[in-house]
Amino acid sequence: MLYIILENFINILLIIVPLLIAVAYVTLAERKILGSIGLRKGPNCVGIYGLLQPLGDGVKLFSKETILPSHANITIFILGPILSFTLSLIVWAVVPYGENIVLADINIGILYIFGVSSISVYAILMSGWSSNSKYSFFGAIRAVAQMISYEVSIGLIIISVLLCVGKLNVTSIVLAQQEGIWFIFPLFPAAIMFAISALAETNRTPFDLTEGESELVSGFNTEYSAMSFALFSLAEYAHIIFMSLLFVILFCGGYLPIDLPILNLLSPSLWLAIKTGVLIFWFVWVRGSFPRMRYDQLQKLLWSNYLPLSFGFVVFVSSILIVFNGLPLF
Repeated sequence: MLYIILENFINILLIIVPLLIAVAYVTLAERKILGSIGLRKGPNCVGIYGLLQPLGDGVKLFSKETILPSHANITIFILGPILSFTLSLIVWAVVPYGENIVLADINIGILYIFGVSSISVYAILMSGWSSNSKYSFFGAIRAVAQMISYEVSIGLIIISVLLCVGKLNVTSIVLAQQEGIWFIFPLFPAAIMFAISALAETNRTPFDLTEGESELVSGFNTEYSAMSFALFSLAEYAHIIFMSLLFVILFCGGYLPIDLPILNLLSPSLWLAIKTGVLIFWFVWVRGSFPRMRYDQLQKLLWSNYLPLSFGFVVFVSSILIVFNGLPLF
């Protein structure tokens, strides 16, 4: 029993520690890329080429004083960032990092991901409401409405993929693409809608209305400082990495390699990291290239465009599969 507990603990650490390192250096990569887009150098003083900048930022946040507003609901105020950070970590349990490399290969992996991502809405609402600040509360309401809205679109898009696979298991989605082609080719419109919806789901530019500096100061995390603010930042970037990885799993074959003689030497886990890195670069590139939308434009894009399109695409995919007798049994 002790051996099983110790083995599971080590497996969890093997996921969490690389993830936290990746989150730290994604922030550095984002600042470097945005600096290049804006013809600036970006971080270049702390360490060689600025490589120790994330460590410097971490030390600064650890050493700063945590300020608890006197007008806030202290218990919920503290639980908000902890819950947000915890949920951003536990969602990685069902991700296949390679062949037979997964912490929990459950049959309802997609439902697990949906469940965890839905609960994360409460963490943001808790933090905004407990701050007892109008700026924070408006930012939280915006974030919750935005995340719930685009989860509807993302859910319908994932249904299109599940219709082609016939299983809710995440590994099965990857293996289904091994037998044929990557889903990004036959389901290209759904892939585009998923990628744009992922921007809104993670509150990233041009959909970062939850932290509009001109009217909300910083949104739901306005009253947070030091490590409580850092937990929200870590959760945000972990969510960006996860949504990029989820896109790769659903549409780009996950850890499956590109079948070329030279590239076959790369390990499956490395293939997964490379594909995810390309999507993360796209997240940053969009931030440096597009202006922020108005909130009414954001919601109109979903309810007037993506929702009917994604629902119509589900009907279209199911109709094609029924016609060619390819609809799998769940």
